[in-house]
Amino acid sequence: MKKIIQFSKFFPVAVVLSAVIIVLGIVSTATRGINFGLDFKPGMIEEIKIANTVLEVTYNGTATVSLETSDDGIELVVSGIGEDNRTVAIPYSEVKTVSELAARMNAVNGVSAHIKKEIELPKAGVFVNSGSSKNLGEKALNLFVVDENATVTADDIRETLSAFNDVDVKALGTDSDRSFQIRMGVTGEEGKTIQADANKALTEKFGTDKVAFVKSDFIGAQFSKTLIRDSIILVLATLVLIFIYSAIRFHWDFALAAVIAIVHDALIMVSFISFIQMEFSTTTLAAILTIIGYSINATVVILDRVRSDIKVIEAKTFKEILNSALSSTLSRSIITTLTTLFAVLALFFFTTGTIHDFSLALTVGLISGCYSSIFIAGAFILAVRRNQKFQTSAANSNVIQFKADDEEADNVD
Repeated sequence: MKKIIQFSKFFPVAVVLSAVIIVLGIVSTATRGINFGLDFKPGMIEEIKIANTVLEVTYNGTATVSLETSDDGIELVVSGIGEDNRTVAIPYSEVKTVSELAARMNAVNGVSAHIKKEIELPKAGVFVNSGSSKNLGEKALNLFVVDENATVTADDIRETLSAFNDVDVKALGTDSDRSFQIRMGVTGEEGKTIQADANKALTEKFGTDKVAFVKSDFIGAQFSKTLIRDSIILVLATLVLIFIYSAIRFHWDFALAAVIAIVHDALIMVSFISFIQMEFSTTTLAAILTIIGYSINATVVILDRVRSDIKVIEAKTFKEILNSALSSTLSRSIITTLTTLFAVLALFFFTTGTIHDFSLALTVGLISGCYSSIFIAGAFILAVRRNQKFQTSAANSNVIQFKADDEEADNVD
């Protein structure tokens, strides 16, 4: 006969412990606040690429010539008094090398394209710095192509900008078309000055002709507030949908127990984030949503066993049923949590940056999820059904009839 662990004895202690941690987390959040990352704060966002300068383009004439780049090719737009307004299109499908592109551009009167590096044009084509004027003149306009052999990583960019506060760097794209997104918590005129200093640090580190600034923009405070609001709505909508699913799958009290357990896990994670002032970013939000999904899965397994045991186990009280179900699923809960935790800990010890924080938040959430599925969900169900009793039918000792003191319907589903 299997050993029945009396989990119900520990429910009061578990509830008090969780309540204390959550209250302390609320106090910490109210007094110290949450260390919102750049995803939730106004600031500067910039995308750069480590690239090769392949052409320097100048113009010496009376017209106005602007250069436009796209995924399909280059356009030279010629306009001005006394000139034929026209657009000279140079599709990448018609030019395969830098010298062929230069020859087509030099065919435009007054335009001079000086070759800096002769290579085959990549599929991504050429691009220019976002801050550069697209109108050609005596000052050379550099055309870049992605350096497919570059070994620069996000950590290298992050180290270069380590002297600046509130900097986040993410790698984007594939190895053959790698770019880096830089976010800085700066605004206003001071922000523009800091951005210029950061760009100078990058060009001094990797070379003026190796760093291409693809695009740059500033995010306003209103956008940041909207993102915070939408994130809260997302979490609340997730909880509502989980409650509806659980109510259909089980009974209302089982569904509410599941929601209470995952709300508990979310609050524990937020409390932990506030305690250690971990940066709260969209990656952290993803960790919370991941744990919500993990926790509801673990809780549903336990609730399903409780529902099954009600029909097959002879017992006098609901407490006996609950302890039996928790004992039966304990090994499964521990093994599932440990195997997942091994993978998460590997990320924690062998990665850096946002993935490191993501794995730390997941570690706390996994432990909390296993704990809440047993003690928090179990404590709530037992509190709701503490007056429900069971008795063995005289006609069939294997059939358990459910009776409730409040004369409610006995359909557990």
